[in-house]
Amino acid sequence: MLNPLPDSDFWRGRRVLVTGYTGFVGGWGCYWLHRLGAVVSGYALRPASEPSFHDVMQLSGLIAGTLGDVRDLAQLRAAVAAARPEIVFHLAAQPIVRQAYRDPVETFSTNVMGSVNLLEALRGIPDLGAIVVFTTDKVYRNLDRPWPYRESDPLGGDEPYSASKSATELVCEAYRNSYFARAAKPVPLLTIRAGNIIGGGDWSADRLLPDAVRAFAKGAPLVLRNPNSVRPWQHVLEPVRGMLALAEAAVAGKVDDHEGWNMGPAGDDATTVGELADIAAGIWGKGATWRVEGDGSIPEANLLTLDSHRIAEAAGWRTAWSAPRAVENSIAWYRDQLHDADMRQATAAQIDSYCDDVRGSNR
Repeated sequence: MLNPLPDSDFWRGRRVLVTGYTGFVGGWGCYWLHRLGAVVSGYALRPASEPSFHDVMQLSGLIAGTLGDVRDLAQLRAAVAAARPEIVFHLAAQPIVRQAYRDPVETFSTNVMGSVNLLEALRGIPDLGAIVVFTTDKVYRNLDRPWPYRESDPLGGDEPYSASKSATELVCEAYRNSYFARAAKPVPLLTIRAGNIIGGGDWSADRLLPDAVRAFAKGAPLVLRNPNSVRPWQHVLEPVRGMLALAEAAVAGKVDDHEGWNMGPAGDDATTVGELADIAAGIWGKGATWRVEGDGSIPEANLLTLDSHRIAEAAGWRTAWSAPRAVENSIAWYRDQLHDADMRQATAAQIDSYCDDVRGSNR
């Protein structure tokens, strides 16, 4: 029997630090943690988009946030010392593949050295129970093979973004083996390799669903570069639930933290870019459509799927929403925001609906 949902007794009153809290995934994570009763602190740059999930949700009124750069070790040390975290979720990153091509120095310095700085700042923190670091499903040496990648498969990096995240995995391995596993009280250090994440509140450039919403709202076609590429799409609530489940399992000593942890839909649930665009256009209606305009400037893998059986067995996690359901709820969130709905209430309703579906899928 899977243990499908976060344990509110575990999280209530627990001190949690989230880097990248002004971002899309970090924002959803902070709001769910707040609802669970955790004492949440954040460290991040200002929101990278206007609007942003952070601002729409007015998260500054719910958590103690510090605006800062993970490349600034002194400021990061001070924020960590003030937060006195028991659990840390590291999501601060430069997350856009095409931006990494445009500015590899920023990408490597943020993703690699930012992670080094955080782990350095966490050494010796009392009461620290677990560290969970987000990398990406793109850490694998991608050979466009027809079966899902497993955590034991070799890492790679054919372009700056994936290389920076593969390097982050090596940084975590080095700090785990050299410091955290050797501490008087060992601290589990885990990495999450999540598939492509969609959901309301993401306004990043060069991402499929935000690009679709922007285009459809203007009555313009969505422009796709590679409609036949297969990706493991999942709603943002899936990896957020997964990171909470991993942290709980790590503190309880139930997981082996010597490898990363895949999080994505089953391989046969992976969907092409074009199929996801069709779903989004159909849900949006009003004649929404898309067209292809490949520029060939950036090589991209044609096929990427994940084997997530390890986290299902160890921490009771598997996806609950299909790709169509994930897109439906994402677009519903954007529409609520466009119509000036109470977005805290709308987001809480989506979390509650998702939890109901998780319970149903595990009966």
